[in-house]
Order: sequence, then C-alpha cells, then structure tokens
Amino acid sequence: MPLAGFRWLRLALPLVWLLLGAMPAGAPKTLLLLPAPLGIQAATFSVVDVRDDRADRTAVAWLLPAPTRAGTPAGPPLATDLQGGAAGALRQFARQSLPRTAGQRLIIIRIKELRVQETAVSGGQAEGRVSVRLAFEWQRPDGPPLLLTEYRGGARYGRPLASPAVVEPTLRQALADALRYLNGWLTQAADHDVRLATAVQPTFRYDQRLTEPDTLFYDPARPLRWSDFTGRPRPGDYAATVFPGFAYRGQPRVVRGVVQLGLTLQVFVVRSSSWVGLGQQTPYNLNHEQRHFDIVRLVAERFRRKATADSLTVEDYNSILQLQYLKSFTEMNRLQDQYDLETRHGQDAATQDRWNRRIDAELRGYGVIQ
Repeated sequence: MPLAGFRWLRLALPLVWLLLGAMPAGAPKTLLLLPAPLGIQAATFSVVDVRDDRADRTAVAWLLPAPTRAGTPAGPPLATDLQGGAAGALRQFARQSLPRTAGQRLIIIRIKELRVQETAVSGGQAEGRVSVRLAFEWQRPDGPPLLLTEYRGGARYGRPLASPAVVEPTLRQALADALRYLNGWLTQAADHDVRLATAVQPTFRYDQRLTEPDTLFYDPARPLRWSDFTGRPRPGDYAATVFPGFAYRGQPRVVRGVVQLGLTLQVFVVRSSSWVGLGQQTPYNLNHEQRHFDIVRLVAERFRRKATADSLTVEDYNSILQLQYLKSFTEMNRLQDQYDLETRHGQDAATQDRWNRRIDAELRGYGVIQ
C-alpha cells in the first residue's frame, strides 16, 4: 500500500497560549485541537469514525514543564492528552476541518501512532518531535471495511520552556497534512484503483481465430468439416465423436471508477480428440456432430446473458463469473447427454430433425445465424 513520505517542518509561530489556561509548574493541561483550513474545495470522503489502535494510549504529548525558577533545569516530560482523547479529538478535528459538502466515501481513521515528544536543549529551550501514522479504511456499503492506504508524517519544532504555544499548531498542521494526503490519494486512485470502483460493466466478444492447429473456434460461417476430425478412430457403435467445449477469459481495467470487464468467449473443438470411423464421413453424420458444437454455442450465449452489470459486484465479480461458468458447464454436459439419448446418437432421423429445428431456432433467437 502507498505510504506518504515524511515531511519535517520547523515552525516559528507567535507565542499564543493554546493550552487550556496557562501552564503552571504542576501537571500540564489537556491540549485543545483546533480545526484547520485544509484548502480542499470538495472533499472526496467523510470521516465516520476514528479508532485508536495505539499500544500506549496514556497521552498524545509528553511535554517539558516550565521551570519553577529561572536557570533551573526542566523536570521530566509530563503526559498531556488531547481534550476528548486522541480518537475523539481527531474525529472532531476532521469533521470541523473538512468542507461541509460530504464526500461519497465514508472513511474510518485508525490511529497507529500519534505522539509529541519533547527533549530539553540548551538555553532554556525544548525541542519537540511530532510523529503521525494513520491508516484509512473505506466503510463500504456492503462488506467489511477495506484498508485503502496509510499516511506517515511528522514535524519538529523548538520553543522556550516557558511557552508551549507552538505545540498545538504543529500537531494541527501534521494532521491537516494527513487529511490533505488522503483527499489527494482518493482523487488520483478513484479512476484506476479497482478497490474504489463503483460498478462493473462487462463486454463480450467471441474468439473466431483460425490460427490454432489443434483448436477450431466456433464461427457460424465456418461449420465443421471432416478434415477437422484428426483423432484416431476408436472401435464401438459410434460413427464419429466430436470434442467441443467452451471457456472464457477476462481483462479488467478501471475507467472513471467503473470496472470495464472485457470478456472473450471461446467455443471450440479439439481436433485431435475428435474422430470419424472409416466409411462414416456422410453429410448426415457430420450434421449430427455439428449440432453438438451448436449446443455449446447456445450454452455460451446463455452464460453471456447471465453475466450482466446488475449481476456482477465490484467485490465478487470474478467469483460470480466462475460460479455461473460452472453452472453453464454442467448445463452443457446435460444437454449433450440429452441430445445423444433422444436421437440415439443420430440413428433416430425423426428426432434428429426435431433437434435440428430446435437448435436453429435458438441460434436465430440469439442472432448467431440469420
């Protein structure tokens, strides 16, 4: 997953008291996190929840207290939390800072790291380091939250021990950068990231190539020929055997938030597995085997009509297609067995004629033949 790079900032800000009251020599007050102008005209998201995943939730900031007398060393850093806690403060910060127009995607922010750590330096100064790591999840309408991306950032500042005014603005800017990053990431990813797609649009074409030496793809203008039966004849009661099947392959790409799913259907005969007995190369027998091939094309047409934009979801379109294919494959085998059983493998001419007319009618209904 993409990670935002660190951006270290050194801020020089007016000494404005942004803590709740002045900081006395005792325990520090909580920090009030103020909203920030983000410069975002239209947000791509709304924050629905903030969850604190930090191992240590004692506080957000560890700040050095002001010395009790001039020239005395500072005491150890004191825990200083955000008003309302880390999750509550960040939730309010996001809702107050983002534009009022709600974005279409509902985001859960997970706090992985949020810490301000100060150390004493010479001259009665404190040096602070802000570390931010946030994970952003999309609360999908259907299904569990989906992790989209993470942000890592931070800042550094220096301040007099007597004035903590720079702490909150530095933290505020680091969090504002995280929200701006997410908005930009969503804007760029929405058009090409399949996880953010909102719909699936399938398109179909049939493979009719004549370039495979052992595979003949179905083409209404090129029916079976006896020369396609290259397998060695087998002893038994059958005049000929054809080996048809069908498959599909897909190439998805995301265009403007929609998965354009280009599917190629392959209805084929394996030549080396198809054979004809000696003296059985008659037009009648060839028609019987052609109808086996036609039945597969009809099943492929039915499969195509089941794989619609309404039936496919962004999350599961591949598994839905695989399930429909397995059902269609079962249907193909059932129809082939029924066809051979009723025509007695082509020996019942009257029944064969009824199947011929039935198959032709369905092929015309699907627009395969005129």
